[in-house]
Amino acid sequence: MSQMFRTLERNHNFRLYFAGSVVSNTGTWMQRVAQDWLVLSLPGTGGTELGITTGLQFLPILLLSPYAGVIADRFPKRALLQLTQLSMAISSLMLGALAVSGHAEVWMVYVLAFVFGIGTAFDGPARQSFTSEMVDRDDLTNAVGLNGAAFNLARLLGPASAGLLIALLGSGAEAAGWVIALNGISYFAVIWQLRRMDASQLHPADIQPRAPGMLLDGVRYVRTQPTMLMVLVLVFFAGTFGMNFQITSALMATQVFDKGAGEFGVLGSAVAVGSLTGALLAARRPRIRLRLLLFAATGFGVAEIVAGLLPSYLTFALFAPVIGFFVITLLNSANATMQLAADPAYRGRVMALYMTVVMGGTPLGAPLIGLIGEELGARWTLVIGGAMVLVGVGLAALVYDRSSAGRKNSSVTNGPPTNADSTSSSARVGILDENVSASS
Repeated sequence: MSQMFRTLERNHNFRLYFAGSVVSNTGTWMQRVAQDWLVLSLPGTGGTELGITTGLQFLPILLLSPYAGVIADRFPKRALLQLTQLSMAISSLMLGALAVSGHAEVWMVYVLAFVFGIGTAFDGPARQSFTSEMVDRDDLTNAVGLNGAAFNLARLLGPASAGLLIALLGSGAEAAGWVIALNGISYFAVIWQLRRMDASQLHPADIQPRAPGMLLDGVRYVRTQPTMLMVLVLVFFAGTFGMNFQITSALMATQVFDKGAGEFGVLGSAVAVGSLTGALLAARRPRIRLRLLLFAATGFGVAEIVAGLLPSYLTFALFAPVIGFFVITLLNSANATMQLAADPAYRGRVMALYMTVVMGGTPLGAPLIGLIGEELGARWTLVIGGAMVLVGVGLAALVYDRSSAGRKNSSVTNGPPTNADSTSSSARVGILDENVSASS
């Protein structure tokens, strides 16, 4: 047990951050439910407006995350995170106030969802790369796993809490507004904990001076890293075609099994149970190996195909944790691998590209998965989505082989690496030899 929670036990700053994250993530999951309920509570709205709201909230991640990575490398991440948390708090409080006062209209929800997405886009790279500044390299894998556990614990608590509060407060737009406002307040928990941290125990990366072409420089850097390229291909296919649980679960619950909102909510909790289990096991893992990434992605693809073929709601609900387990194992392993393989000077840009690929695929994949469900049936959303994840596994292995071969040829032509390359190369070799210490 102490191995699983070792970073919490011995790192004061991480304990503060973890506590704030649980509160804030719970509020965020509450807002996801409340915002959807608000949209559906407004006159003349339906599934189309709901899809537009979700797309607008994720669109800034696709558009702005690469630039957010440059900002994360140019400014102190702890200060930057306080600003991004404040921006999300303000947008949530504004939307909540509009709903509570009865003045909310669907176009206002669109605008504030997009504004909220801008804050999320700039928060992601700073938050992801800040983990490696709070903890030692030997604890990074454990910290990433615990962050995943905090997220999925909130995923269990948030939707149920939102549903209960909305019901208690009257089940209308005003009730949804109070829940959204509560999420706005939750961001101040993170800000407070960030301000309480002991700066002397942090390991901040050197602030990079402003220079032309920083974004392209980061892209070029990632293109030279075979492991990073493999990870990005894996998470692109998983994020774009596989991780559309809100759509696939809703379609399976309503169209295939003829169930209602309550049974649909159970499916989300079932997936979260598997994700929480996977995150806690990841926190115990002493090392990350490439075979683990490929195994998790393959397991995720196969699990989605199997889920699409299950005969009853009960078997589908019982199997849902398996999907959650494989996807969180893939994401946690990919996250830690990207952070450890990255030169600290590029870490913000590296994690920005990672976030763009993981989350930015949602506006691309969600409409396609929805169309498949409409034209071919709900089961095919899972079968085709899982098959595409397996295609991604094959492409990722091919990209890795070709990139590794290219690097070897380049090394032969250009001679031994410079001192500047040696650090990142040694970290990379540790991962490729599948013998990385706990830091990976």
